Amino acid sequence: MAPKLRIVFCLLALGSLPFIYILCVSLEMWTPWRMALLGGADMPGDRLGPLWLSYSPFGLDPGASDVDPTRLSPDSTSPGTMQSPTAATGLQPTRGKRLTTYKQATVEPTQKVMTFEEAVIGDTYGREDIPLQTTCPDAITRKWSSTNFNGSFLATVPVLQWAKDVTLQQYQRLKQFDGSYGWASMDYETLTATLSVLNLTANHQMFDDWELRRNGSQCIRCAVVGNGGILKDSGKGPEIDSHDYVFRTNGAVLNGFEKDVGGRTTHYTFSTNTLKNSMGSYHSLGFQGPPLSKETRYVFLPDHDRDYLMMKAVATHTPVERGPDKTKSPPKYFGEDASAEKLKMYHPDFVRYLRNRFFQSQTQKKRYRNIFRPSTGSVMLLAALHTCDQVSAYGFMTPDYSKYSDHYYDRIYHKVVFYSNHEFRLEMSLWQQLHEAGLIRLYMRPLATGTFRPAAHGRQSNGTR
Repeated sequence: MAPKLRIVFCLLALGSLPFIYILCVSLEMWTPWRMALLGGADMPGDRLGPLWLSYSPFGLDPGASDVDPTRLSPDSTSPGTMQSPTAATGLQPTRGKRLTTYKQATVEPTQKVMTFEEAVIGDTYGREDIPLQTTCPDAITRKWSSTNFNGSFLATVPVLQWAKDVTLQQYQRLKQFDGSYGWASMDYETLTATLSVLNLTANHQMFDDWELRRNGSQCIRCAVVGNGGILKDSGKGPEIDSHDYVFRTNGAVLNGFEKDVGGRTTHYTFSTNTLKNSMGSYHSLGFQGPPLSKETRYVFLPDHDRDYLMMKAVATHTPVERGPDKTKSPPKYFGEDASAEKLKMYHPDFVRYLRNRFFQSQTQKKRYRNIFRPSTGSVMLLAALHTCDQVSAYGFMTPDYSKYSDHYYDRIYHKVVFYSNHEFRLEMSLWQQLHEAGLIRLYMRPLATGTFRPAAHGRQSNGTR
């Protein structure tokens, strides 16, 4: 009897399948807006969202933004203040497929639903016209138009931000973008209170002391120094220090390595996060914090509101008000004589412009495009490329990078560490192209050399570059 019952139940189950199918296809099962935005992308299993990520160079920090992705509005263009890629370069901006407005979406019927490119990429920027400080006949700005980078380069994109950039209109525009790309992590009151300390002309100029140091020179010559192992035993220290300005970043360990990397630092690029990571990782090498000298300027690469709060505390000699860096006394990382005049901060438009125009393949194609940010070192080098007349790059990745340890101060060989939110190979390719185009002079070893030799002291890499 039991076998017969099983046969009957099986027949009933099979007979019900057509009815279940008809029921399913007749239902309106709408895809939520945020899933449509992902477009079926295979995201990693750590609960990453499409828009509200904080771009930390050492890890993911989801949930930092207060942006509602269903209520974003497109960039607005104001005559004389905004610059579109079409008007500036004659290029048509890349557009993705328009999102479908599903029933569960909260977008008003008359409101335009933004594409991923419009909401996250944001290839529209502020505009500023800063007079050239030199009449250098061999300036980089004179070379862009004759290279393959002409369509990417925007001469008037703001590199640094300061107090006069804070208006309600600009806040509404930039609060759409998170991390280093905008002001999404900032409320307007905090933004105004922090950036108000950058109210000097020196905060707005990369080379605020050029007139004092030019000594009859027609050109601003910059050495941009990464921390790559290719500099070990290079003997490039004197050459680096001979430049007008010397840029360094993060774990720039100098003591004991001056012969290879020099000892001067005029511009130190960092975020609060990368600075603290470097201080922890390289403490045994004597790295106590940023280089301290009268000529050193400190250039913040803001990832979060913590960078704005730290910057204000340093400028006003007051404790950090809140957040993970909250203190009871003023921060001492930048010396007792630190002043607002020595502080600068990269403009979010500039960092977003670098991502969109110089790392476009990573931005458009990779599945981690919503967490990608150019590395701190690459922002520093490209900032120099937009402000210096001549740029020499040292300690950056070259095609034979596997021959060298991660950092020039490593005691034993450590291979380069790659992270999903940076793309060092793409950066390496960019440096090669800029070198071949004559826009930078990239230090490379002859092919026959490059064997690793231990440093006198050091420690293993944590990926800080």
